[in-house]
Amino acid sequence: MKTSVLLFAAALLFPLASPAITPPAKTPLKIFILAGQSNMEGHAKIETFDHIGDDPATAPLLKKMRNADGTPRVCDHVWISYLTAKGDSNGEGFGKLTAGYGSRRDPATDGGKIGPEFTFGLTIDESLKEPVLLIKTAWGGKSLAYDFRPPNAGPFPRTAEDIEKGRYPEAQCGQYYRLMIEHVRRVLADIPRVCPAYDPNAGFELAGFIWLQGWNDMVDRNTYPIPKKDDPTPRYANYSRWLADLIRDVRYDLHAPALPFVIGVMGVGGAHPNEHVTAFRLAMAAPAALPEFRGNVAAVQTAPFWDEQLGAIADKHDQVRQMAYLLKSKSKGHPNSDGSMTDAQQRDYLRDFEAKLISPAEAALWKRGASNAGYHYLGCAKTFALIGQAFAQTALQLRQNTPPPTP
Repeated sequence: MKTSVLLFAAALLFPLASPAITPPAKTPLKIFILAGQSNMEGHAKIETFDHIGDDPATAPLLKKMRNADGTPRVCDHVWISYLTAKGDSNGEGFGKLTAGYGSRRDPATDGGKIGPEFTFGLTIDESLKEPVLLIKTAWGGKSLAYDFRPPNAGPFPRTAEDIEKGRYPEAQCGQYYRLMIEHVRRVLADIPRVCPAYDPNAGFELAGFIWLQGWNDMVDRNTYPIPKKDDPTPRYANYSRWLADLIRDVRYDLHAPALPFVIGVMGVGGAHPNEHVTAFRLAMAAPAALPEFRGNVAAVQTAPFWDEQLGAIADKHDQVRQMAYLLKSKSKGHPNSDGSMTDAQQRDYLRDFEAKLISPAEAALWKRGASNAGYHYLGCAKTFALIGQAFAQTALQLRQNTPPPTP
């Protein structure tokens, strides 16, 4: 009996040691880089958000983009740093991710537009528990051949006429590639400046690179001349080579040899591209098929996200603009071929022409869903929202194929 009492007393005085509890490992901040030209900037006005909710298939996505009161959601676990241009100078906007980080007149001020970044960040945030930082660099009207030219692509192929007229100066070749890399390095050197949630003890991981560019190269007949009938070389073969160089150089310059890379394949025009657009899409997607990039580079076709209804209305608007040109030019076979119509008569004619061509229902749909030109995916928020979501889903899939970086 005495022994039992002594053991009980000892247990009270000297309780058995509990097994050590290992605190959960801290996970590094995930950083995604988004780069390109005007469509990576994004020209979809926030006023076109309602169009997303009109389609039952995309209405759930709109709910993720908005608060209960209809205002754009602010993502508490995703931050963004956005380098873009105001005139001839560059500037940065940064903060928690929300709508307004599309194309901006003032880099530091909400532009009232979105690009792919908004739903990209929202989709990533749904899948990752740790904080996320987006570093976006985008400028309108820039080519891969010259403006974003990566170092290993070599000198830009200037003609004698280019040199004589001072076109494509060597000093500016690749300028936007360098600006992109410099900005990423600047952000990485002081992450808390733009992402207060960053934990230096956990560190960071470069988790993906998203590329959406191409229009200026696609329409450049000097750099990419139309091949002669007996020339088997694809017109845009050099774009494929230079894009592969871009992937290699970005990985080298950011010390991330297996950085997952997503190529957004130009989808303007949707399901009915002409032969040149088709050729360019194939050239954009080609690097993803190279053996060296297997498993960590993917091409995302954006044509399926083109709004075909709005595209059909855009074609009718093009017919109206063409008629306005014909009236001014006094083209034969058209109402003003003899030049007798006054400006007021031309305006009346065009108004009637448009009213017959575009129904009131189509005009209402256009106002609800479109806010820019065709080469900017019609400024349709539904299109950009779907593109951003697809980029994020693909980036997450690539991460599963890519081993984490060595600490």
